[in-house]
Amino acid sequence: MEVKWRYRGREVTEEDLASIRSLIAEHPTRSRWALSKLLCERWNWRQENGALRDMIARSLMLGLHRAGLIELPPTRSSPPNHVILRRPPEPVQIERTPIRGPLSSIEPVEIREVRRSAEERLFDGLIEEHHYLGYTRPVGEHLKYMAFAGERPIACMAWSSAPRHLGPRDRYIGWSKEARRRNIHLLAYNPRYLILPWVEVPHLASHLLGRMARRLPRDWERVYGHPVHFLETFTDPARFRGTCYVAANWIRLGRTTGRGHNAPTKKPRVPVKEILGYPLTRRFREILGSTP
Repeated sequence: MEVKWRYRGREVTEEDLASIRSLIAEHPTRSRWALSKLLCERWNWRQENGALRDMIARSLMLGLHRAGLIELPPTRSSPPNHVILRRPPEPVQIERTPIRGPLSSIEPVEIREVRRSAEERLFDGLIEEHHYLGYTRPVGEHLKYMAFAGERPIACMAWSSAPRHLGPRDRYIGWSKEARRRNIHLLAYNPRYLILPWVEVPHLASHLLGRMARRLPRDWERVYGHPVHFLETFTDPARFRGTCYVAANWIRLGRTTGRGHNAPTKKPRVPVKEILGYPLTRRFREILGSTP
């Protein structure tokens, strides 16, 4: 059957368009927000934890509407864009006395999951103030962690949904386009990693990465209802060598093209990044490449 539209890896056929049109006709008084939920229920379009993928459905339906393939009801309201209006996290006041010495001198090091906790504001503020990229809200499924030596924070780590298209990673895994579409949620991406600038403890960064590799799959399954089997991150080779990742047995997979996300042309327009990956199980290729 001819594909009429593609969105986030999903192919929309004429049969799918007919299903959407009939849904709109059956519920003429429903809002666009309500229709997106009804479409998810009709297509059984859910996240791994059972939640409806209604935001993706709304974006899909809006794209089809703008392309003239369906006719959505008029918008009833224009809610504020909270991404644009969101203020950057404010600096936080904490003790900044240097912490120096061997790893054994600060043990035991505690790692806490801080998303939706009283410590999340501290995490956001430290990333905004001390990470060279600043703070941005992680994409999709995500978790935030902080490491503490006693009561003093020493590191911040964010994990989020992985980018959909990443050539060196995809070639390393060896999965098909269909397998990637089905299983991309089984990867976790490390968009921010910060050892606080007054912490000078050799091997701390690689030690924390090793502990996160053991802990993250359990936490992810508890929160989102599915595990992760592969970790990945970017480093800026103009600034960093990625030594702590390599010391924690991460693998250099290659470099990005520099075109960025949804690039309109094939010309480089953003800094080239090095891609590193870490399989969490020996069977990762078998698991990620499956298409039941």
